Amino acid sequence: QVQLVESGGGLVQAGGSLRLSCAASGRTFSSYVMGWFRQAPGKEREFVAAINWSDRSTYYADSVKGRFTTSRDSAKNTVYLQMNSLKPEDTAVYYCAAERGYRGNYYYWHPDYWGQGTQVTVSS
Repeated sequence: QVQLVESGGGLVQAGGSLRLSCAASGRTFSSYVMGWFRQAPGKEREFVAAINWSDRSTYYADSVKGRFTTSRDSAKNTVYLQMNSLKPEDTAVYYCAAERGYRGNYYYWHPDYWGQGTQVTVSS
């Protein structure tokens, strides 16, 4: 059973930085794509970023490109989302997600596995 546990959320001022972590367990993730999604109050969940575990290729939503970076540490079975230059509109619950071998459009991606989410609040 795949388990994903996020951590690192919190309250930060606009322009600040946070790093989210996603500890993954229950599988060998070498063939998985790991993703980050977020859901703001009153809005639908949206894709933020993804990383292919095997070749480390990354993909980003236009709204975070150039500000957010995702990476993974195989030794720790952990995926990270480094968020810089945060804006109040980045305020949301952030979720880690995973699916084996996904190759479709990330904006329409509904991963098989999800974490419980971590709150990120950016004050103006």
